[in-house]
Amino acid sequence: MDKIKNLSVRKTIILYMIISLICSYLLSAMIVRVATRVQEQIWWKYVNQDKYFEVVEAEEGEASYYSTDIPRPPSSEMNRMDHFISESVCDFLQTYTVLILSIVGSCVSILLFYRHKLKTPIDELEQSSGRILRNDLDFQITYKNRDEMGRLCQEFERMRGQLAQNNQKLWRMIEDERALRAAIAHDIRSPLSVLKGYQEMLIDYLPDGTIDTAKAMEMLSEGMKQIVRMDAFVDTMRKLNSLEQRKLLPGRITAKQLKTDIQAELVILGMDKGKHVTLDVPETSDIFSGDKEVILEVTENLLSNAWRYAKERIEVKVYVTYSEVKIFVKDDGNGFIEKAEIITKAFHQQNTKDSLKHSGMGMYISRLYCEKHGGNLLLENKEECGAVVTAIFRRIA
Repeated sequence: MDKIKNLSVRKTIILYMIISLICSYLLSAMIVRVATRVQEQIWWKYVNQDKYFEVVEAEEGEASYYSTDIPRPPSSEMNRMDHFISESVCDFLQTYTVLILSIVGSCVSILLFYRHKLKTPIDELEQSSGRILRNDLDFQITYKNRDEMGRLCQEFERMRGQLAQNNQKLWRMIEDERALRAAIAHDIRSPLSVLKGYQEMLIDYLPDGTIDTAKAMEMLSEGMKQIVRMDAFVDTMRKLNSLEQRKLLPGRITAKQLKTDIQAELVILGMDKGKHVTLDVPETSDIFSGDKEVILEVTENLLSNAWRYAKERIEVKVYVTYSEVKIFVKDDGNGFIEKAEIITKAFHQQNTKDSLKHSGMGMYISRLYCEKHGGNLLLENKEECGAVVTAIFRRIA
């Protein structure tokens, strides 16, 4: 039954038609035979039986290649009922039974074929398309036969899953954009409020000499810090706007090459002094295809973040395979005190005192680049102490 259920649509309809024709032929032969017998019984009532048996006996006594049939009596000799049954009913059945039963059998086979082979997947696809039209993607197509309709349902299910995934990404983008607008309003409002306060104090107290020159210079210096902060914020926003437009440039990446580049990053960032940093990149012959600049930029962000919060030690492990690159950055700091969803948002700052030096975009940009590269960014705390950040990049062509 499973083999029949999983037959292709073409083979199934051929099977249904063959069975239908065989059944139609057998039933037609039976009906024609019965109609012939009934007709002969009616004719027998109007035959000269003595003469008929004489002819039969004569044929049996001689070697003859002919057989004696019951002759059809004239219509005028038969009564009305016998004439109707013999001439109308029996003749009609003998002539048209095969044609009628073939047509009926074909129609029945088509209806059964539709009911058993097409109705269930078509109904399920129709219901699924209606739910998708209503933006309801929380369902699953259950038709699992391995025929053409089953493959169509599987493709439809794959499309539904992709739509659900795209919707999740869209909602996440909307939430990120909402958080970004709130962060922009907050980061712009804060320095502007400080500048406004300093300007009002200078306007009110500087003309009458209430504020001396040293105090005025101090206010101007603090105001310049806020201007620098806003300038850095504008640069960050310009960089953020270019993230989505940045195209990945795949290239050949080896473990040895990546180790050399990360060691150079440590020297440039000054991380080879002050705190103990270990870099472990196991040798492998696999060659990864990816955007090296994006991978190094994410690595730099993770290292900078670990450097700020580490107490004495930072561990970096890099694994390169044909299909993916994994970068683990561990530190011995206090670990993450918030959830990963919050930490990877735009302009998130765990320490508000760093707001003049750090824009809070490092983890957010790293997450975007990892996702753009087909991977993701994982944040967790170590059991003993400190944080572990894992950046995963998957192969691109």
